[in-house]
Amino acid sequence: MLERLNPFIGEWDLEPSFPTLPDAHGRTVFEWALDGRFLVQRTEISVPEAPNSICLIGVDPRGGAFAQHYFDTRGVIRVYDMTFEDGVWALQRDSPDFSDLSFWQRYRGSFSDDGATIDGYWEASRDEGATWEKDFDLVYRRVA
Repeated sequence: MLERLNPFIGEWDLEPSFPTLPDAHGRTVFEWALDGRFLVQRTEISVPEAPNSICLIGVDPRGGAFAQHYFDTRGVIRVYDMTFEDGVWALQRDSPDFSDLSFWQRYRGSFSDDGATIDGYWEASRDEGATWEKDFDLVYRRVA
């Protein structure tokens, strides 16, 4: 099942569109770890207001497709349910984990036909998913 994540492998430029941080950019690298049992994502963002992070992605033992364990420079730890189907990458956090759950989060990113771009956005819900508001756009562009 992890082989389905091969399209992520490599280095990507990040283009976040934070409403209050117009000049932010970043870089992320996806690579296999621990004999291919996990996919690691390391991300650095150019502005101190946005955290650098590392994620471990593996098959979800709870029966979902994948789980993404997220850690960042603020000390935040979160677990996202993750799917990757038909070129669409989806992350969602809507249950308690290691950090406060004062809002739900989700990301939707679509791979371009050539696999060189992931065009996506983050949303947040403060009413348990009844309504969602865009938090920011996040586009990945393959470097290598």
